[in-house]
Amino acid sequence: MLPRKRRAALTVTALIAAATAAVGTVPAAQAAPATPTCQAAGLSLSVGQEQGAAGSILVPVNFTNTSTHTCALRGFPGVSVLDVNHHQIGSPASRDGSPVTTVAVRPGRTVSATIRTNDAGTGLACQRTSDYLGIYPPAGFQQMLIPYRLQVCGVFETGPVQAAG
Repeated sequence: MLPRKRRAALTVTALIAAATAAVGTVPAAQAAPATPTCQAAGLSLSVGQEQGAAGSILVPVNFTNTSTHTCALRGFPGVSVLDVNHHQIGSPASRDGSPVTTVAVRPGRTVSATIRTNDAGTGLACQRTSDYLGIYPPAGFQQMLIPYRLQVCGVFETGPVQAAG
């Protein structure tokens, strides 16, 4: 006969094994399908109307789902300013610290993230003006380019992707 502690350990192990086996027998059709992450190939990129606010320049970057299925974006895009030869000017945008949510993007729908820098008139150090923005969608590995002239002065940050308001 096994000692009491050894029997208890074997019983717990048997219960865990039984529970694991039971979970594995759930038919795949019953599992909720996850919404796939939006990929650059299924998105089009545009820049909205630049706005000024208290010494800042705010630039909305719009992601439109051009695929035939709903996809999801969560988090911050990667944003860099680039010269005419697509070389990066300065450092990429930092994240602004805003809370992140997952946004489902149906086909043909648009979501956006906001880029912020300081106005050149604030007296902060400025970089040369870009010819392009290089954008990585959140959780993406393919950079998308869009012609856009932006002079980064002082802060350069991006907010998370959000549903259109």
